[in-house]
Order: sequence, then C-alpha cells, then structure tokens
Amino acid sequence: MAKGHRSQIKRERNANKDTRPSAKLSYARVSVQKACFVLDAIRGKDVQTALGILTYSPRYASSIIKKLLESAIANAENNNGMDASKLYVEECYANKGPTMKRIRPRAQGRAYRIEKRMSHITVVLNER
Repeated sequence: MAKGHRSQIKRERNANKDTRPSAKLSYARVSVQKACFVLDAIRGKDVQTALGILTYSPRYASSIIKKLLESAIANAENNNGMDASKLYVEECYANKGPTMKRIRPRAQGRAYRIEKRMSHITVVLNER
C-alpha cells in the first residue's frame, strides 16, 4: 500500500515524469521486425537526416515512422519550445502489439493460420 495522501502520491509521480518530446503510435499494422529495420537506420541521427532517410526508404514502415517523427518534432516545437534544428532522435523502438488471427483454407479440408501482427512504435527526441 502506498504511503501518503492520494494528491501527494500523484504529485510525486508527476515530478518523475519524462519531459523529452515524443510521439507514440499504437496498433500500427506493421510487424515489429519490419519496423525495427527502419528505426535502426534513424536512431541517433539528427532530425533532418532522419527525415531524408525516411523519405527515400522503400519500406512500408518508413512512411508510418516519417509521420510519427514529424509529429514528435511538432510536439517539441509547440509544447516544449525547442529549436527544430538542434533536435536528434534519442530513442526509437517498437513493441509488440496484438495479433489478428485469420484462417487460410488449404487442400483436403485443412486450415492454416495467418497471423497479422501489429506494433506500438515510439520516437523520443532531445536537443544537442
């Protein structure tokens, strides 16, 4: 059981909150493995370079992650008052989401399972 009054507990929890600008996309219809190929390419890069990489990457996940990165940049400018030219991608990761299970009919009355995987993608920025 937590010690203290409810308002005190909330105050302590909010004091430890991460203030870095970020953006999160839940239930993206791309598997974690495929998203991580693109995320590994932009991790640690400055924002302009990362946008260039995402623009010309042929992978499907790059279009999703590009929109997410642009959202994180807008959050940094509007909510935190940061300069966009000094930002870089500090963290970016994809976590496993729920899996949709579908059935594929096969020969002789058999049924194979198709798993359509989803992921939760997070991009965290910081200033240099």
